[in-house]
Amino acid sequence: MRVHSTALPGVLVIEPVVRTDERGFFLEAWHETRYREVGIDLPFVQDNHSRSVQGVLRGLHYQVQQPQGKLIRVVTGDVFDVAVDLRRSARTFGQWFGVVLSGANQKQLWVPPGFAHGFYTLTASADVLYKCTDFYVPQHSHTLRWDDPNIGIKWPLVDSPPTLTPQDAAGLGLREAATYD
Repeated sequence: MRVHSTALPGVLVIEPVVRTDERGFFLEAWHETRYREVGIDLPFVQDNHSRSVQGVLRGLHYQVQQPQGKLIRVVTGDVFDVAVDLRRSARTFGQWFGVVLSGANQKQLWVPPGFAHGFYTLTASADVLYKCTDFYVPQHSHTLRWDDPNIGIKWPLVDSPPTLTPQDAAGLGLREAATYD
């Protein structure tokens, strides 16, 4: 696999080796030893699968208590996937990184604990799978405002405004949000 560092320390884009032939393709979506060698060495305790229609924006979600690392991949469709650094002690606090993940490009995004995560669906629908290093705990869940001008994420919106849940629409700005030390 090829691993690409990003401007946010710890956030990685992973391109697994994809073997194709007339039957289709095969790839290793997770290999503990190989991923540990590139610094993803936390145990995964929960796998999630979401399907979203075009124009849906999910996030930006995080948990300060019981923070989650997430290994994200898309099996069908395309999404614009985003991580925002919420570690106050980091020189990249408040900065974001985004990448298109798709069933076609097979890329993965590693978002370590300490970051908010969200994605926007670019195609008619998209299926997103992600592994988490801690359990989802509703009472610890926070949402960062998707369009906070202090962060300035350049979302490639197909529909404006995006479709949001009430929770996501009520996200807090970076200045008001709970953050990590």
